[in-house]
Amino acid sequence: MNRIHVAVIFGGMSSEHSISCLSAANVVAAIDAERFDVTGIGISPEGVWVRYGIDEILDLPSTGQLPTVEVGDRPLVSVKQMVEGTCVVDTEGNADLVQVVFPILHGPFGEDGTIQGLLEMAGVRYVGCGVAASANCMDKHLTKMILAEAGVLVGPYLVVRDHEWRQDKNGVLKAASRLQYPLFVKPARGGSSIGISRVTSPEGLEAAIETARDHDSKVLIEQGIHGREIECSVLDGRHGAAPRASLPGEIVVHDPDGFYDFEAKYLSGEQKASVQSRAELDDATRIRVQNVAIKAFRVLGCEGLARIDTFVTPDGAVYVNEPNTMPGFTRSSGFPLMWQASGMTYAQIVSELIELALERPLGLR
Repeated sequence: MNRIHVAVIFGGMSSEHSISCLSAANVVAAIDAERFDVTGIGISPEGVWVRYGIDEILDLPSTGQLPTVEVGDRPLVSVKQMVEGTCVVDTEGNADLVQVVFPILHGPFGEDGTIQGLLEMAGVRYVGCGVAASANCMDKHLTKMILAEAGVLVGPYLVVRDHEWRQDKNGVLKAASRLQYPLFVKPARGGSSIGISRVTSPEGLEAAIETARDHDSKVLIEQGIHGREIECSVLDGRHGAAPRASLPGEIVVHDPDGFYDFEAKYLSGEQKASVQSRAELDDATRIRVQNVAIKAFRVLGCEGLARIDTFVTPDGAVYVNEPNTMPGFTRSSGFPLMWQASGMTYAQIVSELIELALERPLGLR
């Protein structure tokens, strides 16, 4: 049987670089070697593309620190459309013909439609959402507008654009006063809860906006929603069938004054928050969460996969917080954990994503 050649791209220029490296190590370890060959492409924080061997990718988590793509003396690579098809070409003259790309890139310059556009131009199939869905889902403001237009519940919020903040800070702070505390202030285009602050009084709002602006010139101020943080993983349907929703999971925050930020996810030795791969929900609520997740997936034009993060209020309402079109794939990440709780192995999840990408037609769809 001819094996399918998969290029795994990881790292990238966003603040989620290290999480991408950890995700890539887990994905490569789980790829079925009898069915797939793998070419590794690491993107340094500065944007340099280099070839990574399989063993080098698998070793990325071994230091116990957050890993980084190192250029060193590794050959530079590019993805090119050639007569034979799409190839990964390096500066040592090697050219690997690839059938599909798995871009395990989180955040801007990877999860926002940029890499997807490059792969579309290169004429190669890839795992995950297309250009438009990736771009819209990366921008939390655009996401909320699209969802609200489709009748999906989203919480109250205020968007702060760069020129608004520079020209009229007091006006922005006054506009934010219509929201009820606590507020969550976050970069509009980012992930892994980087740059997010929980604000409990007006005195802390300006500093929180400045913190978010360190990561993005566009900022979102969201009114906190009293409810449980319930996540649901979605896989696209095979051969045109409907998308599939996993059993929902739950983020449980153990610090009453905290939230599930980057430190709680990846750095803290303390158990500030945890992911329950199977939330304790009654059947009606579970089905409602799954239906909302699938509706959001469809409305946003997602393909392949997404993790839909929601809040479920005490009265049973389901609010969509945000989608993740390339969620984390570490062993503690919600997307694989929820599908494992739903009966799939990690390796089956990876194979399914590659097969979904291979089914998808090239070009407009």
